[in-house]
Amino acid sequence: MEKKVFVSGCYDMLHSGHVAFFEEAAQYGELYVGIGSDRTIQELKARKTINTDAERLYMVKALKVVKDAWINTGSGILDFAEDVKRLKPDIFFVNSDGHSPAKERFCKDLGIRYVVSERIPHNGLPVRSTTALRKECRIPYRIDLAGGWLDQPFVNKYYPGSVLTVSIEPDYEFNDRSGMSTSSRKKAIELWHTDIPEGDKEMLARTLFCYENPPGTEYVSGSQDSLGIVMPGLNRFFYNNNYWPERIDKVRDPALLSWIEQRIWLVPLYPRMDNYNVLAGTHIDREGAMALSAASDKCWEAILNRDAKEWGSASVASFEAQLSMFPNMITDNVREALAPYTSQVLGWKLSGAGGGGYIVFVNETPVRNAIRIRIRRDRVE
Repeated sequence: MEKKVFVSGCYDMLHSGHVAFFEEAAQYGELYVGIGSDRTIQELKARKTINTDAERLYMVKALKVVKDAWINTGSGILDFAEDVKRLKPDIFFVNSDGHSPAKERFCKDLGIRYVVSERIPHNGLPVRSTTALRKECRIPYRIDLAGGWLDQPFVNKYYPGSVLTVSIEPDYEFNDRSGMSTSSRKKAIELWHTDIPEGDKEMLARTLFCYENPPGTEYVSGSQDSLGIVMPGLNRFFYNNNYWPERIDKVRDPALLSWIEQRIWLVPLYPRMDNYNVLAGTHIDREGAMALSAASDKCWEAILNRDAKEWGSASVASFEAQLSMFPNMITDNVREALAPYTSQVLGWKLSGAGGGGYIVFVNETPVRNAIRIRIRRDRVE
């Protein structure tokens, strides 16, 4: 009897990349496809689909390699859970940017073989993604490499310090509420539509910061978000009892940026839950702020010296300093997802405020089931 293979996704704006993915999955057996509902895509991506779930289902079912397809009945990142339990597939097939430890754990619990594939285009055809085919939006995301929270006066009033960020090209549509500054990016899209405009980048970042935090805002977003999106390359923002940094150090050297890209690996978790409160149970003090500041400085020097081992150690030290003040940044599910990797990599932290999102690894060699990033270069040197 032929094996059953299951895949799940949005499959909006059906393209050759989707078809190639289905064809590769179908090599393992009869292919069954679960499609994310319009509601689920809105929850995870904070956007509407181009095509409705009924249209997407019609197109996917029409493909000759697909045995059957349906709209998943659940919600969230495991919206397929009950459908998979009914199907009882032998194999769950995902590509690298569709992988998550939660999916892998789900399959392990049910005895389903979990297979992760890279994107493989059909012979002679270009690599395609729905993100690239949408109306082009080149506004970056950002990753904070160390020092996160020091951009907030309720932390930097205890001790000054720096936040390190890199501006990330939008090669993936990172999940909403994932610590990649998606909220600030949405505001940037409202302001500038498709890309960061020409002009003084710090002034543009100030504009974005003020637009996102108008007078009367109850919780002011840290300025590392707007700065990290707008300013290309690697940046160090030094904060001292203020919302805005009093000094900015910039790295635009293409060789060093390439060195960083080759050592950053992201493993998706899941978006932060709606009821997640990172500010509950905080213990913010001078000792924690000092430790965070010292780890950030150590991280900066390690990167400039191209010392991956020290960078990894500083990344962990920065994360541990954050946890000493914000223990809710990590949950039992995140600990479980992180555990298999810690003995195999040089360093790690969580994206943004934690609670989900992405694990950011530092390592010299590829990390299992991780995705790569590209750092935005300065186009006007």
